Amino acid sequence: MRNKPGFFFYLFLAGFLIAVLFPFFWLAITSIKPAGELFGADAFRILTDNPTLDNYVKVFTDYPFASYMWNSTVVAVVTTVYCVFVASIAAYAIARLRFWGKSIVLGIVLAVSMFPQIATLSPIFMFMQSTELTNSYLGLIIPYTTFALPLALWNMTNFFRKIPFELEEAAKMDGATTWQALWKVIFPLAVPGTFTTAILVFIAAWNEFFFALTINTEEGMKTVPVGIALFQGRFSIPWADISAASVIVTIPLVVMVLLFQRRIVSGLTSGAVKE
Repeated sequence: MRNKPGFFFYLFLAGFLIAVLFPFFWLAITSIKPAGELFGADAFRILTDNPTLDNYVKVFTDYPFASYMWNSTVVAVVTTVYCVFVASIAAYAIARLRFWGKSIVLGIVLAVSMFPQIATLSPIFMFMQSTELTNSYLGLIIPYTTFALPLALWNMTNFFRKIPFELEEAAKMDGATTWQALWKVIFPLAVPGTFTTAILVFIAAWNEFFFALTINTEEGMKTVPVGIALFQGRFSIPWADISAASVIVTIPLVVMVLLFQRRIVSGLTSGAVKE
């Protein structure tokens, strides 16, 4: 008979949730406070007597925030689709095919992903500048693959390894080619892992700051993290505007995770139990 969680377990769980969710709660509260309540004694009040949505309106009227959102969406979506597609094929070859050097390939991929961005920024920027790709979508998509593709490849390789080889062998015995077995047998079974990988890559590309700050310097090509970081008031930092913008850019990620939470959990727990 299983032991039921005790009082201290629930107390710890409640404290943990409060510690994790409080920054987001405070961000949301700050985004609806008038400017006069952000400083002084009123700054520490949890609730406000004069909630307002003016800060959300100002984000779109005082800044080219819609352009920032569009740029981030295009770059993140294209990066995700490209990395997941390439990683799926490469992961299938590493996980399912027999050839010399598989461990070396994965080791090289891991080594590339461990390089800090500051070490690769200078050569990547020089390459983008020489090819005239600065201030363009492609100028960000290419660098983003340096950290997104290794992440996708490692995740997809682990998922493909969990799929029984017998299923693929049965398909080939029925006359399927390697490509047919890949598209009709392996990929459908790897959908939970693909969703999980795609969401992780999308979030990484959506939140990336360093490359976006350096490569795209024109106002019309900035992404959301850079745009929010460069919000500037004449005499002060517009914390309410920054909070409202942060809430807005967080909503798509939250909605995406809620919509696909079952597939995410299925992908994360795939192969956790061995029969």
